[in-house]
Amino acid sequence: MKTILCFGDSNTWGYSPKDGSRFPPNIRWTGTLQSLLGADYNIIEEGLNGRTTFINEKGRGARAFRSGSDLFPTILESHRPLNLVIIMLGSNDLKLEYNLSVEEIAKGAKALCKQVIDSEYLVENPPLILLISPTHFNSEIIEHGIEIFGDPSEKSRQFAKHYQKVAEELGIYFLDAAKYVVPSEGEGIHWDADQHIKFGKVLAQKIAKILL
Repeated sequence: MKTILCFGDSNTWGYSPKDGSRFPPNIRWTGTLQSLLGADYNIIEEGLNGRTTFINEKGRGARAFRSGSDLFPTILESHRPLNLVIIMLGSNDLKLEYNLSVEEIAKGAKALCKQVIDSEYLVENPPLILLISPTHFNSEIIEHGIEIFGDPSEKSRQFAKHYQKVAEELGIYFLDAAKYVVPSEGEGIHWDADQHIKFGKVLAQKIAKILL
């Protein structure tokens, strides 16, 4: 059996743009991926709302622990052995309070990839890595989103260029999610159910080529 770890934020968790609930497993892209790849694959969901590449939120009390890099080494150890690690983070790093450039966010994504490469628990059987640049924000995001993000639509369109550069530098696989998926119209951040299913199908094809 081949094990794939999917490390991401609310669009990996399955956040519904309609009401904030969680899509059921058969709708989430991770669940679609599991269904398409079948019993020979074990898809591990590690999505968390608000997760960033390396920053913790302020003002959320115990829920402020959102830095991906803080938790990732433990998660990698917990789920080993792994054949493939999928990383799709960066959208939450665009929040106004963090004041980060896309270059800085890409460095955060690169550090996550390095945590996989340098993990002492994975050195004997190092997994392959697929770095995914997040989808673009819709410029007409909901009012609550504007308060948190401002208008991140232009910055989000720079993700692919910088993430692809990271992938080339590290010799890992890359995918631009924005080529296949768009956020919900009107809400502007999260994916509708049909986009989850579509993305799961795209990834299934990609993974079949990676894990021959």
